[in-house]
Parts: sequence; structure tokens; C-alpha cells
Amino acid sequence: MQIGTLKLDCPAVMGILNVTPDSFSDGGQFAARDDALREADAMIAEGAAILDIGGESTRPGAADVSVEEELDRVIPVVEALRKITDAPISVDTSKVAVMCAAANAGADMINDVRALREDGALAAVAELDVAVCLMHMQGQPRTMQREPSYHDVIAEVSEFLAERRDRCVDAGIDQQQIVLDPGFGFGKSHAHNVELLANLRQLADIGQPLLVGLSRKATLGQLTGREIDQRLAASIAAAIVAVMNGAMIVRTHDVAETLDALRVAQAVTAVGIMK
Repeated sequence: MQIGTLKLDCPAVMGILNVTPDSFSDGGQFAARDDALREADAMIAEGAAILDIGGESTRPGAADVSVEEELDRVIPVVEALRKITDAPISVDTSKVAVMCAAANAGADMINDVRALREDGALAAVAELDVAVCLMHMQGQPRTMQREPSYHDVIAEVSEFLAERRDRCVDAGIDQQQIVLDPGFGFGKSHAHNVELLANLRQLADIGQPLLVGLSRKATLGQLTGREIDQRLAASIAAAIVAVMNGAMIVRTHDVAETLDALRVAQAVTAVGIMK
């Protein structure tokens, strides 16, 4: 699989760039365009293989953002980045208008927490001919963490992702351009998140590259007792477990540290394969 200039033949690090005032970890830090560009440049220098730009927080309880406001936040950053870097750009959105504008501005991938279930999203991405990441979410972002419930979280997430993949292919989206995300923290309890991470290989068996985003999330705080700004070690540990269990893209706030850890894991894995 290839996303822009990125050939996804080994695990890659995706740097998170939230141009929002209210994201759970870094809200407000990069809302200004120049601040966002400096952070993007720093993440590329640290080794980010792809950048993920988000203009609307999907944390529980976050306020809705209008199409116009999301466009105003995201598109100037995509346009400016496309002029200064060949690094693949992903845009985290569920809005068709933002998807189209982002692709026209130079984005290489749409990262949709709603898995292209909004009206017109499937047809739009098929027409845009960009890569897409389909995420599993139970419920809606504002209320998804109230009482998430599953009979079998592994089976249900797997079934959903496979079904959405098939719907995309039927709509004309190239299967080689589809990435899947189990949606850690999106309508899942802490126990569900741990179970998904432990059994990630079953989701990899669907046959599409897996993207995993656990950076600084609440489950890591629950496991360690650490606050958001103290979860680096836990985030790296989760990233390593994810890659060892089949993840191909790790979405993170901490690019350099995560990449160092993945290099060690990949070296060890390569030796094991050779033997």
C-alpha cells in the first residue's frame, strides 16, 4: 500500500497535529497556523512518516464544529504544508465538504472516525481517489463513553471494519487504499481497549493495514495512574505492543520517542524472522 509518497511496507509513525482549541491532550497549542506549521516541521524532522491534521475534537463532550469553522482551521494548514513538504498528509474529518477541500489542497488520506457513514462520504472519497482510514466507533463522540457495551468486542469490531471495507470497495474505493482503525477509546471501556490491544492480530487478519491511536489516552492513565502529560512511557509501551501484534501505523503525539522504540522492536523482530 502507498499513501502519497509513503510505501507502507513497514510500521510507520503518524504525527498528531490538532489545530483545535479543545482536543483532550494538546488543545489550543497549535490552533494558530504558524504554530501548527512549526510543530509539523518538528515532527517531520523527528521522523514522522505521515501527518494527521484535525480541526474538530472528538473527545467525549466536545462541542460541535461547523463546516465553515473546520475548513478555516484545516485547509490553510494543508495548503501551507503541501508547499513545503512531500510528507503524506492525512486529514481527520467526517465532513464531506472538508474531505473534498482537503484533497484539493493536497491531502493524501482521509481519516474518518465515522468510517464514511455520513451522507455522501463514500461517493466523495471514491471520486477523490485518496487513501482512507476507517475507524470503529460505538455511538457518537459526545456520548460514546457513557456505557459502552459489547457481547464480544473483538468479533464486533472486526465484523464492523470488514463490512465497512467491503462497502468502500463496492463504492469504487481501491482496496489497496484502505486502512482500518479499531478506535481505541471510541465507545470502549478500559477493559475493552486492553482486550482489543491484546487481540489486535485478529483484526490484522482482515487483510488491511491497521492504524492504532493510543497516545496519552485515558486507558493508559487508568492503568498507570498518570495524568495526560505523564503518559509518554505508557504510550510507547502500547505502541510497541500494537506493532508486535500487527499494527502498521502508530498515531502519536510523541514522534521521536515512539520512533526510537519502534526501531528497537523492528530490529528484534527482524532477527527473529531471520532465524
